[in-house]
Amino acid sequence: MNPYNPYTQHLAGAPASVDSSAFFRKVYAYMAGGLFATGVTATAVASSESLAKMIWGNQIVFFGLIIAEVIMVLSFSKVVSRLSTTGAAAFFLAYAVLNGLTLSIIFLAYTASSIASTFFVTAGTFGALSAYGYVTKRDLTGVGNFAMMGLIGLIIASIVNIFLNSPMMYWLTTFVGVIVFTALTAYDTQKLKQFAASSSSPDQQSKVALQGALMLYLDFINLFLYLLRVLGRRR
Repeated sequence: MNPYNPYTQHLAGAPASVDSSAFFRKVYAYMAGGLFATGVTATAVASSESLAKMIWGNQIVFFGLIIAEVIMVLSFSKVVSRLSTTGAAAFFLAYAVLNGLTLSIIFLAYTASSIASTFFVTAGTFGALSAYGYVTKRDLTGVGNFAMMGLIGLIIASIVNIFLNSPMMYWLTTFVGVIVFTALTAYDTQKLKQFAASSSSPDQQSKVALQGALMLYLDFINLFLYLLRVLGRRR
């Protein structure tokens, strides 16, 4: 759930001559696997009264899960570099499952039909923007820098609104969030295309693909959550 993207600098150091289409197939396959694991976990928790109570009825458990997610995201690049490809994939999958535990709340707050329709809207939007980032000749660095500044402001405003509970700020952060993560989707895809031109070993390529999958997974999840605020129907 954490929107912070710490991988650009690390990945920029990756050697840069792999078929980009093959590389992106790996990235999207890993990402799809992560989204599937998150969705299945969230659905299972929402369907189990005892599991839902364990997570949402105990603040220690809930905040423990959130802290664990943040730690896993921030440490991902360092951990992956020391693991085998299988171990790195398992680490990514574990994060996706953990994220599913906390995301289960959306099934309690929104109708299943609106969650499904918002997911498909997100998938279409994400796919179009990722394709744009892949094919465009325009340098999206400026867009990425603008989006990162917007992300910082978004995080600060969201924290402040926890205390203010302002409906106006809620909707402001919602629309800013949609803009930020649509921009990051295109920007991150373009950056990954640059990293795909890699002369490293197949094992290293897979690890870079996993890091790229996490970047795009976070973009997708956060775009979905902000769109759900707009399109979702509450129970």
